[in-house]
Amino acid sequence: MINPSRVAFSIFGREIYWYGILIAVSVVLAIVIAMREAKRRNFNPDHLLDFALLAIPLGVVGARLYYVVFEWSQFAADPIRILYIWEGGLAIYGVIIGGLAAALIFCKWKKLSFWTLIDLLAPGLVLGQAIGRWGNFFNQEAFGPLITDPNWMWFPFAVKIDATNTIHMATFFYESIWCFAVFIFLMARRRKFKYNGDVALWYFMLYGVERMLVEGLRQDSLWLIPGVVRVSQLLSLVLVLAVIAFMIIREKRAKAGLATLASVPLAAVAASEDSGVRNPESGAPDPESPDPACECGCETDCDECAEDCETVIAIDDDTDENTTDA
Repeated sequence: MINPSRVAFSIFGREIYWYGILIAVSVVLAIVIAMREAKRRNFNPDHLLDFALLAIPLGVVGARLYYVVFEWSQFAADPIRILYIWEGGLAIYGVIIGGLAAALIFCKWKKLSFWTLIDLLAPGLVLGQAIGRWGNFFNQEAFGPLITDPNWMWFPFAVKIDATNTIHMATFFYESIWCFAVFIFLMARRRKFKYNGDVALWYFMLYGVERMLVEGLRQDSLWLIPGVVRVSQLLSLVLVLAVIAFMIIREKRAKAGLATLASVPLAAVAASEDSGVRNPESGAPDPESPDPACECGCETDCDECAEDCETVIAIDDDTDENTTDA
């Protein structure tokens, strides 16, 4: 096996790595896919660009902190190295945690639906993971156990690690293929899910199942209890169980006619859209319909334009009286 170089090209003596290129491509594709989905679901695509300005930095910080916390021995003697992210040491679960924090903050700030936002993001995120994992191939990392049987020494089942001149299971490839499959599943089923938020919940569950299995093969795992409990494996198990429990409880509450734990039926969302009163995806008034609470028919609340409303109503009343007298 011959591995390609980590370096894609150089600009003014500065090396540009394949890993960085793939991550950048993943982020752009995720945003493009989310914006296309936003248009389909009557969600303002501009919100996603604003959200990216918050989510990308928090995602990077989350990815780095997740790694540093469980690999503190690498940084204890020289903490400034925590900032050297170009040396590696980013964790996808840290990205997800940082992204969810950004989503909660952004939705609270903009008064948007949290469930709708993460629904829009999930397909692009898992596609980005599928592409980004190939950065591990160029960096020769995220590999599995040693392979000694010549019959299995072929790519993409196995990958050569130049540093040790050994052949290992290509666990990065297994995860990449799984993430591509999850992306296809989510895109094929997204119109058929029953509840708002289901796209994201299925992403969490399916990715959690895969990560729980593949993480057990990796040789560079972050450990909670060295040699006993892998951090990402435990987190994946908790995530899968939490999603399953949420879905079961939500369905039981729905059948009993109770509130559905914030994730509302998509049929209700569609019905609200058809009413033309308020856009349930963004939580903002529908720009094509006046607010029914505003008697003058303006597109802002009467509380914000009371004087203007009274003036318009007075003019309309005078006009109606003149018309009647004529």
